[in-house]
Amino acid sequence: MRKIISIISAVSFIFGMSACQKKSDVVIHSAADLAGKRIGCQTGTTGELYIQEEVTGAKLKSFKTGIDASLDLKNGAIDAIVLDELPAKEIVSRNPDLTIVNDNFMVESYAVAVKKGNAELLESINKTIANLKSSGKYEELIKNFMPVEGDIVIPEIDELNTKDVLKMGTNAAFPPFEFIMGTEVVGFDVAIGKLIAKNYGKKLKVIDMSFDGLIAALQSGAIDFIAAGMTATEERKQNVDFSEPYYESNQVIIIRKAVQ
Repeated sequence: MRKIISIISAVSFIFGMSACQKKSDVVIHSAADLAGKRIGCQTGTTGELYIQEEVTGAKLKSFKTGIDASLDLKNGAIDAIVLDELPAKEIVSRNPDLTIVNDNFMVESYAVAVKKGNAELLESINKTIANLKSSGKYEELIKNFMPVEGDIVIPEIDELNTKDVLKMGTNAAFPPFEFIMGTEVVGFDVAIGKLIAKNYGKKLKVIDMSFDGLIAALQSGAIDFIAAGMTATEERKQNVDFSEPYYESNQVIIIRKAVQ
């Protein structure tokens, strides 16, 4: 059985909310225009690092999720949001008073993170990613979770009947990679996580937490790996080991539409 969704139930109410759009003389056409602006981002992300290091005079405000940041943007409390492309598109699709400035100013690769030195699990994860891409299964998942037209489709993935679990840490506020549907965490990363666990001889257990707490949870042993649209930056590589990249994305800027 395949589950088809057209909206994410956990956030549909928020995305459906109307807000009074405030007229603003803030003009942002590219990343260069972010200088001196009030900018929102998700805590612990590469977008936050970019604002801190590359945007002159930025007034940074970090949020637990991009959804939270979008509410402040709609209300005029910030001027823009820097966020990964696909979650940004999801937010804009539910908020007609917001739009995306796609300047392709920072391209990045997502990878799965494991605890430093866990070579056995890392090797298994890399084999799973390679097999997904060579078998065509990867493209099927892309079509399911990132359709050109129509609804997201949650594929049914058979899991092993075992009590042994592999714990995946994620932040379920990053559609289509991970999000809540009903009471379940689903998404592109979760589907890959199930296949990673299956190939490792275990069943997947998803643990939802704040994005900025994931690496600490991995280091403490609370989780076995991270799949959360996480970019393999040089700074993070000092604390965790990363798999081969499994998805390439870029940062975009969300702004309010100009008042006509």
